[in-house]
Amino acid sequence: MSEAPELKVQAGALRDLVRSVVAATGSTQEEAEEVAAHLLEANLQGHDSHGIMLLPRYVDHVRQGRLHPNVTPKAIRQEASLALFDGGMGYGQRVGRIAMDWAINAAHAHGHAVMGLRDVHHLGRIGTYGEQAAAAGMISVHFVNGVSGPPAVAPFGGSDARLSTNPVCITVPGARAGEAPLVLDFATSAIALGKCRVAFNAGRPVPEGALVDHRGQPTTDPGVLYREGPRGALLSFGAHKGYGLALVCEVLAGALLGGATAWRPDQRNRGIVNSWLAFVLDPARFGDLDGFRQELAAVIDDVKASPPADPENPVLVAGEKERITKAKRLAEGIPVDATTWGNLVAAARSLGIADIPEAR
Repeated sequence: MSEAPELKVQAGALRDLVRSVVAATGSTQEEAEEVAAHLLEANLQGHDSHGIMLLPRYVDHVRQGRLHPNVTPKAIRQEASLALFDGGMGYGQRVGRIAMDWAINAAHAHGHAVMGLRDVHHLGRIGTYGEQAAAAGMISVHFVNGVSGPPAVAPFGGSDARLSTNPVCITVPGARAGEAPLVLDFATSAIALGKCRVAFNAGRPVPEGALVDHRGQPTTDPGVLYREGPRGALLSFGAHKGYGLALVCEVLAGALLGGATAWRPDQRNRGIVNSWLAFVLDPARFGDLDGFRQELAAVIDDVKASPPADPENPVLVAGEKERITKAKRLAEGIPVDATTWGNLVAAARSLGIADIPEAR
């Protein structure tokens, strides 16, 4: 594979472009701002797979009637601390934020909340909703499944794809005032599917142990997922452990909530269909909140005090790498491979947007 050149775009200019594109699909300015902020934050934190790369696909899905602007979640069942919402295939970045607002408010009132959201278009980076809960002082646990075209992840011991990259996220508020939360947010596949697309667009291989070709043989070529012909598959992280978590996401987010599941061919051509089960807990309801915060701080300080195996790479905790990346990208610009940038510019121009920021 030949590597595509990398460009850089300043964050503010990129956000303006993304906001204009989303607005041009029919979204209100409020929704366009929310979607743009979410996608840009993914890029700033280094999760390019969940950022602006997705926007041309979103535009296509609006045109195809698979993504509906300006939708709010509809309650299917709502009790004091439990709710199930239908997302109406609206922009997940907005619908998801509204659903999480409900869960946070319910947890404030009752100490805990369980929130289900089904049939929503792509939710984006799930850590966003964990951060939303943490900002309100809440602990949160999230299971998500996704259906978009044929499955992409092979079960442990299998050779063809049967599952999606079903993410899991757990967040804990910062231990001290003003301190960032723990944000554990990961795909249950070895790498996220979008990261394969980023690598394919950039002409780069993926890490060993992430992919197999259509014969079930290891490969580092992301093209096995995107070229014509027999399709390869992603592998789960941690062998049977990641596979087990992926299966749990499929069951708890998809099957339990009555959402789409990967085995059904009739669900695969609806765009990007997510279902999401979230648990939100108020740590203050468990008793000694100050004691919890002190112990949390001590645990974090202890693990970070471990002498690094590589002096250039100290021990970090979940979410810390993303904050380091964000500071760097805010200062230096957001890297975008030429293929992704070309796709984004083409989508913008197809909507009549002529004001394209400079990428260099």
